[in-house]
Amino acid sequence: MDRFSNLILLFYIYSFAGWCMEVVLKYIQFHRFINRGFFAGPICPIYGSGAVLITVAVGSLSSVESAYGTTFAISLVLCGLVEYLTSYFMEKRFHARWWDYSQKPMNLHGRVWIGNLILFGIAGVGIIHLINPALYAVLNPIPLKIRSMTAGALTAVFAADYVVTHFVLKLVKAGIEHSEADNTEEIRQEIHVMMSDKSIFHRRFADAYPEVIYRTERINSRLEAIRAETERLRREAEKRIEANREPAAWIKNTIIAKQDELISLLYDEAQASEKMRALQAEISREKERLDYHPMVRVENRLKEKQASL
Repeated sequence: MDRFSNLILLFYIYSFAGWCMEVVLKYIQFHRFINRGFFAGPICPIYGSGAVLITVAVGSLSSVESAYGTTFAISLVLCGLVEYLTSYFMEKRFHARWWDYSQKPMNLHGRVWIGNLILFGIAGVGIIHLINPALYAVLNPIPLKIRSMTAGALTAVFAADYVVTHFVLKLVKAGIEHSEADNTEEIRQEIHVMMSDKSIFHRRFADAYPEVIYRTERINSRLEAIRAETERLRREAEKRIEANREPAAWIKNTIIAKQDELISLLYDEAQASEKMRALQAEISREKERLDYHPMVRVENRLKEKQASL
């Protein structure tokens, strides 16, 4: 019971510390206070869960192995797993990605990336070998009854907060599913307007994740279609280049010729403005310079010889 009470208290301590860190980081980024997390209270359970998992895992191996390297590896794996699974299940349940590392190097499906994993490992070493001993030194002298009552009271508040959060997220999910928008920015604005008309808990959540990416079935289908079309065009371009074996410069010349043809169809000397006439004259001058460029002349001769074969 003594260890169990300590673990519960550690969960809330690290959840609060994680919330504080998130608030500070977002204040630096957006220059305003943002109450981070899904809960109304000052708590981010993902941090508390990671810290408790590390504490239990490393503690179970303490009689066999207690090196810093082992702690680092366990922390990196466990916290990375918690972050990945939290992102995955939240996206599946609420059709939204609350963080996205797709633009970061060495990321896994945009849910975790190497930078955070290294920080998790370092933080785990600090938690196990520095912070936890200090916290235990404060908690252990407190009578078990008081620790148990404190843990129970905090859990009751946490449970009440969870109930409120459940209904807020349920409303968010309904708003996303019924949205007719086909991009995440429009859905974000719809959710923000919908939340702004309700209680303080709803308004807080609308501001908690300014970078959330909403993914409805409509958006997913559109993204998949874009990816498929892009891949098809890439394959066609590769086939054409391979079949014709044309240098990129020749393809560029073909494009320029087509653009010239398009300009001749659109350009009317009688109705053109002074700006259009000046631009046309500048294009003509640059074309003359290009025609006399040594490399272009060589390429054109090679193209003529190839055509005569």
